Order: sequence, then structure tokens, then C-alpha cells
Amino acid sequence: MGVRAWWLIGGLLVAAYPLLPRDALGTALVYEIAGLVMVLTVLAGVRRHAPERPAVWYWLAAGLGVWATGHAVHDVSGQLLGHRPAFPAPADAFLLVAHGLIAVGLWRLVRSQKGVVDACIIAAGAGLLFFVLVVQPVARFEDSTVPRRVFMIAYPAANVLLMVLLARLLGARAVRTPSLRLLVAAVVLIVVADAATSVLAYRLSDPRAVAHVGWLLAGLCLGAAALHPSMRSAGGPAGEAASGLTRWRLAVLAASSLIAPALLLVQGAAGAAIDWLAIGVVAVVLFVLVVVRMAGLVGQVRTQADQLSELAMRDDLTGLPNRRLLEELIRDELDAGAGLQVAFIDLDEFKRINDGLGHAVGDQLLVAVGKRLGGVLRSGDVVVRLGGDEFAVLMPGTGPTAADALVTELAAALEQPVFAGEHHLLVQASIGVADAAGTRDPFEVLRRADVAMYAAKESSGHQERFRPELDQRAAEHARLGAQLREALDQGQFQLVYQPIVALPDGRVAGVEALIRWHHPALGFMSPADFIPVAERNGQIVELGAWILLEACSQAATWFATLGDAAPGKVSVNVSARQLAEPDFAEVVAAVLAATGLPAERLAIEVTETAVFGGGRAIEALDAVHALGVRIALDDFGTGHSSLGLLQTCPVDILKVDKSFVDNITMAGRHSVIATALINVSDGLNLEAIAEGVETAEQAQELYRLGYRFAQGYHFGRPVAEPRFALESAAA
Repeated sequence: MGVRAWWLIGGLLVAAYPLLPRDALGTALVYEIAGLVMVLTVLAGVRRHAPERPAVWYWLAAGLGVWATGHAVHDVSGQLLGHRPAFPAPADAFLLVAHGLIAVGLWRLVRSQKGVVDACIIAAGAGLLFFVLVVQPVARFEDSTVPRRVFMIAYPAANVLLMVLLARLLGARAVRTPSLRLLVAAVVLIVVADAATSVLAYRLSDPRAVAHVGWLLAGLCLGAAALHPSMRSAGGPAGEAASGLTRWRLAVLAASSLIAPALLLVQGAAGAAIDWLAIGVVAVVLFVLVVVRMAGLVGQVRTQADQLSELAMRDDLTGLPNRRLLEELIRDELDAGAGLQVAFIDLDEFKRINDGLGHAVGDQLLVAVGKRLGGVLRSGDVVVRLGGDEFAVLMPGTGPTAADALVTELAAALEQPVFAGEHHLLVQASIGVADAAGTRDPFEVLRRADVAMYAAKESSGHQERFRPELDQRAAEHARLGAQLREALDQGQFQLVYQPIVALPDGRVAGVEALIRWHHPALGFMSPADFIPVAERNGQIVELGAWILLEACSQAATWFATLGDAAPGKVSVNVSARQLAEPDFAEVVAAVLAATGLPAERLAIEVTETAVFGGGRAIEALDAVHALGVRIALDDFGTGHSSLGLLQTCPVDILKVDKSFVDNITMAGRHSVIATALINVSDGLNLEAIAEGVETAEQAQELYRLGYRFAQGYHFGRPVAEPRFALESAAA
């Protein structure tokens, strides 16, 4: 039977019961059958849904069964006597036992819940109301016998017990499932029905009829609760977030705490006899419970504050101390006058791994690196995650020699393969080391280590100790960065173009655009002097966009004015930082549209290192290649030199590095690599360009090996205004 069918059939039965003749045997039979059906329904719900705590529902079903049995005993004894038995009757013992069984079921439901103090506060206030409004009026009737009074008080007492358990269940903030709500409604109906029966015992000829209807409604709700699928987890905890002092709970606790003084005020104002003892005892109990509740709340706040403080000092991902805790540890060491060393560690090319393999793998790599670093440290050393791919190691009481030795061990440990998920990764780190000589400022110590780390990135050893001259170089880079900004705004940059020629006649086939800076104080500056600074501070993105626009504009002008004498293509160098920008392909498309340069006349040059890791860089090149732009691998053979890269990267042009051209005219092994590279290019249908050609002999040997394109000083130096027609004629 489904929940809807149960509501329909049971609802009709409960609605029809008050209309049946009170003393008819058929009415009693209907009531007994209804009770039996409700018990069987609860058991069927347990079998169907297999709840987490089936014993709860068995106790509740037992309570319904004993209640039905008590009613049957009442009917049988009435038929034997020929009239309704006087109160208390044998059936009342069954009904009280039924209350106890239901109370056991509720207890098994709430015993694992929190919020005992809150439940006691609510139960104390409600119990006082029950005592004053129900128990006391019943106890004051003079014509009541002792057994009658005992049972008249026992029923309210049993209901107070149910209210205590119900208050604890609600105070525990259990998950509010439909099944739990129906169960709560059933208990409330039992309490209300019993209370009404006790109050109306001397005012109705058959006060049990009220209890009968109430219990039928309670059984109807309990059956629906058992049939609902949510009964599997009824009463389960809602979690820590839901167990706080909500507005609703605060209002209920406040109202419960005010019941004692409110009753005192009402009874005093009405001139009625004041229940001093009951009100006084409950008032004291409530006061103690509220104090206990406040003490627990204060303790909870302190615990949470300590937890928040701990969390504020820890990195969420790795669980390592964070920058804030490191600063405090350095400050403590400085205050104690102890020597210390700090190593600042930055993972090289982490962004490539993060973009290429995904953030989940990147996070696993950071966790693994943190553990790897911690495994090398000595007792007392602390490894910290500063953020991103940056770590630090604090080495208290350590001198320079010992610190440098430990840093060497750290670097060696990071060179070993790191497992991140299903990937076997190789990482390398740049490490800067600094001490606290001449300073008591923890921020200054970290700044020195940071400066040394950036110096390590620019060195071949990947490990640097802070020296005062590094500050000077960092300051120069900072000044140069500011001047770069001014140069972009004031138009101090200029493009020069070096010809790419066809062999053997030297006809200009294309040009490579190269940037120069006409510094107002230093004169013309080489890209080697300012491009690394632009890469480091991110200005390379804006500078690269300017180069692309300027080169394409010039190429479009040559194409329009020179016709066939114009170079076939213009090559523009692009950095890894530019490829990492999400809109790089859109920038290229916009430049081509703005200048009118055909896409096939533009070549984008990238280094092997920029695209070796795949990921975002390859996606950007694929998008650019889809526009019709040609892709060239620059300085091939000097980076990672992975031949697999020629298959994953959309390459059209292979630019062979100058180092393989310099000695190509010498006998022996000097031409082996150049020969291998032209064979690879021909096999993959790529255009090969030899760079750095400085003599006619080199050009002749390259042509003999199979090269058909070259560039170098032999054919022309980079100039701002090449004379293509004259150069072609001279060649």
C-alpha cells in the first residue's frame, strides 16, 4: 500500500468512527481492526524500506499493538459486565504500557542526538504547564479515589515523558524528513488526546471517546510515517551546521525559560492559589539548565575560535603551515635572538602541468611536493606553503653552510619523479635562500628569499643565496619595468626586420620581425635586456600585441605597394605568457581583420619550451592555425627537443638553431644533426629554415644538404626599412 492510498482509506475510517454507535459491538470491532491494520502497516513499512534503526519502529508498533489490546480488553470486559467498567479499568494498565513502549521507541530514536540541555529546558517549562493545567485540577477533585487519582495523574506523567523525548528530538535538529514530521505529529496527537481526556473526565459521559479518536489519528500518522520512503533515515543528524542556536530554537528556549515567572504573574493577577513549590522548583531547574547551556555555548565558541585560528594558520590544500604562521614563527625566532635561514621554493613550469593535466592533478602534485619536502627536513625545520606553487622552509638555528647543504638536498629530492594521480611527473624548482642578518623584520627576511629565488630562476643552477647586489638588480628590473610602461605609452619601441631568403638565389621569401627599444637615456637596447623583465611582470602580453599589430600593418603595406616584390610572409615571435592568455587566438584574428593581411602571410614563431607541456599553449596554437596562420618552431634542437612535439603541435616551419649551423662546413660529425633535421622536415612535409648563416660557404653547404630557406647576417641584418627589390636584384 502506498502513502496516498493509506491516507485515503485510513482518513475515511477515522472520519467515520465518531459517527458509529458508541456501545455497539460493531463499533468496537471496527476499532480493533483499525488498530491491527495500523500495527501491520508499520511492520510492512519496516520490511519495505529497511530503515537504519528498525528497532525504533518495532517499539512504536508494539506500543500501537498494546494500545489496541487494551481497547479490546475494555470492550470484552464491558460486554461481560453489561456496562462500561469504571475508571480505572484493567484496560488502563495496557494503555499506560503502550505509552511506555512508544517512549522507548522515541528514546532509541533520540539517544544518539545532541541537544540534551535544550530538550531539558523545553521539557521543564512544558512539564510545569502540564502540572499546573492538567495534574493539579485532576488532583483537586474531592470525590476521586486514590486509584482513580493515581491513574488520572499517571496519564499526564506519561505524556510529560513523551514531551521530554519529543523536545529532545526537535532540539537535536534532526533531519526534517516527511517521515519524522509524521512521527512527531503522531506523538503530539497522543499527548493532546490524553490531556483532553484528563481535563474532560468529569465533564463528559464517555471521555474515552476523545482518546479513541486521538489515538486513531496518531496511528494514521504513524502508519503513513512508516510507509514513506524517508523513514529509512528518520531522525538522522542534520550535521554540525544545523546544530547551532537558530532563531526558532532561541525563541522556544526563551519561551520555556519564561513559563515559570509567567505562571507566577498570571496566578497572582487572577487571585488564584499560587503553586509556589512547583513553580519554585522548576524556576531553579530552569536557571541551572540555562547556566549550563550558556557555559556550553561559551565553550563551543571558544573551541570554534581555536579551530578558526588553527585553520587561519594552515593551508587548506596541503595542511601545511601558511604564510601567516611562517611570519609569526620567524618573528618568534628573531625575538629570541636565534639565527635562522629561510628557503623560498618556486616550482618551475607548474602552470604548464596545471593547464595541461588539469587542476586536480596540479593539486595532487602540490600535496606530493609538500610531503616530499617534509621528508627531507630535520627536526625543528618547518615547511610552509605560501600559495600557488610557492613553498618555504624555515631552518631555525642554522648557519649558511648547513642551510645550503639542506637546500641542495631539497633540490635533489624534487628532481625525483613525483606521483600525482595516475601521472608520473618530473618537477624542478628554483630556490632562494636568505638569513636575517641586519634585520628584525620577518617580512624583510621573506623578501630577501623571494629576491634570491627570482635570481635562481635566471641562473643555470636554480639555487641562489641572497646578496646585496641582488637587491640592486631587482631594483633595476623594477625601474626597467616602470620604464617599459612609459615606453609603451610614448612609442619608444621600434620593429626591425631580418630577411628570410630562398636558397640558392637569395630571393627574399619572408622577414622576421624583431623588436628594439630606443631608450631615451641608454639608446637602442637589445631584447635580451628587457624581454625577460617584460615576461616576469606580465607586460609581454601588451607588448606582444603591439608587435603583432605593427608587424602585420607593415606587411600589409608592403603587400599593397610592392606586389610580387613584397616578402611572402612576416614572422612574429610569441612568448609562452601570451599563449597562456585565453583570448590569444581572438587577438590574432582581430589584428588580421584590422590590417587586412591575409592569414597565410603571417607566421607565429614559438619556442619548444613554450609548447612542450601541451595544454593551453597547444590549444591556442590550434585555434590560430585554424585561422590559416602558419606556425614555426623557433631555435629547434636547443629546448626539450621532443620529436613527438612535431606531431602534437600544429607545426608548418622548423627553424634550425644557429648552434647547428656554425660548424657545418667542417668535416666529420658537425653536420650530422643538421642533416637529420632536414630529413625530419622533408619526411613530415615541413619547411626548414636554417638560422644564423654568416658565410657563403655555410649557405652552399646547407643547400647541398637539402635546405631551401635560410636567414642570417650573410643575407642581411635586421633593419627598420628593408629594400626588398634591391636585395633581390643584388642576390
